[in-house]
Amino acid sequence: MNRRTTGILLAATVLAGSAAMLAGAAGAQVQRPPPNSILAWSAKPTKATAWVAPNKPHTKLADILRKHSGKSDWSEPVVRDKDFQADYIAMGPGKSTKTHFYADNRVFWVVQDGAIRFTIEGQEPFVATKGFLVQVPYRVPVKLETVGDKPSLRFEVKQAGVAPLYPITETPAPMAGKTYVKVAFSGKGAYDDVNKPFLDFQKDLVQGGARGGAFVKDDTTFANVIRGRGQPVPPPTNLGHFHVDYNEFWFVMEGQIDYQIEGVPFFSAQQGDIVYAPQGRWHRASFGGEGSATRLAINPRPEGLHNYEAPH
Repeated sequence: MNRRTTGILLAATVLAGSAAMLAGAAGAQVQRPPPNSILAWSAKPTKATAWVAPNKPHTKLADILRKHSGKSDWSEPVVRDKDFQADYIAMGPGKSTKTHFYADNRVFWVVQDGAIRFTIEGQEPFVATKGFLVQVPYRVPVKLETVGDKPSLRFEVKQAGVAPLYPITETPAPMAGKTYVKVAFSGKGAYDDVNKPFLDFQKDLVQGGARGGAFVKDDTTFANVIRGRGQPVPPPTNLGHFHVDYNEFWFVMEGQIDYQIEGVPFFSAQQGDIVYAPQGRWHRASFGGEGSATRLAINPRPEGLHNYEAPH
């Protein structure tokens, strides 16, 4: 049986906690089924799921910056799928968003450059710089403003197809195909022990030595910080794992992450790059280079199923 192309294969599966297990095993380069795995038959597409633009295996930050060179305000779509829409967004000095919120889902950002003042209802305003992870629960108003003398750059991730809502004191921004009407509602999301307003990656992890782990975790979004030291590249025979029902993408927070994705030549991604693996494709991420490397793994299933090759 050809283990790379067969539509149905024997896989070792972890039914819960697999993503947390991967984060805890930050030094492990070779991905194997964890102890006490369950053996099962998992359906894998005979024809590998394709990338649909703007999604692609490797989006290089350098290419995006080159495309928008000389402009201070721009937006570049990076991910569009059934679960998420993610964009790189630049905003010039002194510019700001309108105060807005989303109906039923969290939104989160990675600050890549410059400085952004976040004004979140119920929180003291704070300024986020490179490496900050920031999130806002559903129905909680937020405003972003670039501070300082240079543009800010952020990577924004929100649910697919959502439209912003605005407080009654704000003027809605025009949106194609939408008409804003006055409504009344009750109930707002909240922060908790896992979902905090922000994480200062440089201060808390790089300098402070804190462990990685979930930054966003709810019923529809999982953003997991995975950090480790560079190690030798695993052999090509180590395929990693695949997901049955969802896609996954990564923001490289630090250093170099090496990727092997089914159907794509091996490549390395650098800080600020985005890597995307469609559902059903074998993929493997490992810590490259000689220093520390960190990736933010993003998918819609906190307890998502990881299918590994079964022991031979």
